Amino acid sequence: MDDPRTTTRIAVLIDCDNVSAKHIGAVLEELATYGTPTVKRAYGDWTTTQLGGWKPELHRNAIQPVQQFAYTTGKNSTDSALIIDAMDLLWQGNVEAFALVSSDSDFTRLATRLRESGKRVYGLGLRKTPESLRRAVDQFVFLELLQEQAREDEVAPDDSSRPEPKGDSPEPSVNLQSALTKAVNATSGDDGWSTLGTVGQHLSRAHADFDPRAFGHQKLSTLVDEQPYLETRAEGSLRQVRLRSRRNSGRSKGD
Repeated sequence: MDDPRTTTRIAVLIDCDNVSAKHIGAVLEELATYGTPTVKRAYGDWTTTQLGGWKPELHRNAIQPVQQFAYTTGKNSTDSALIIDAMDLLWQGNVEAFALVSSDSDFTRLATRLRESGKRVYGLGLRKTPESLRRAVDQFVFLELLQEQAREDEVAPDDSSRPEPKGDSPEPSVNLQSALTKAVNATSGDDGWSTLGTVGQHLSRAHADFDPRAFGHQKLSTLVDEQPYLETRAEGSLRQVRLRSRRNSGRSKGD
């Protein structure tokens, strides 16, 4: 059976007026874990010098530049071009998901419209991204987290020179204990146990910008393992989790 992560076709639409070229490598690497970017377009006025840093990245990553002149001062023509292309791609039916790379809340309605049509929508932007856009997508990823992860990946695990987290990393936008407790309660069976995958799905639906990396973990499993109010166990090939009650507080994880 095909892995849905490799068969899901993603249209990557980049608002170059709103995102620095330094992020694009990490963005495409992140999206590769969700599917295959079959459409990659970058929007902006390429006749200006402001987007000069983007041009080498377009060639390196096989991204199609879309020219959009700023016809009127103060009006963002790039937004309109991106939205029109997104709707064209929607009706063509050649992709299953969209990735909107921008911190601009003007794309909030576009995100909700794409989801109304059954498409999965990923958002990737800076920590300044308004909550309206973050909540309009299925999953939102902060670019600062991707950059921090990329810096860590460049250092060997046993290297004492591993960089400290930068001060520009986004603060977690959710209360971790509250979010995990509600997710477990909402998905657990009569015995109180829930599968870790189901908990993760609930977290993504309830908090589109929830990301274990914001709490210092690459995976949800290691984040859950560190929470004293939760206990976990392996049930066959599945990881399960439940709230730790006083009666069970003496048990070790995995019992």
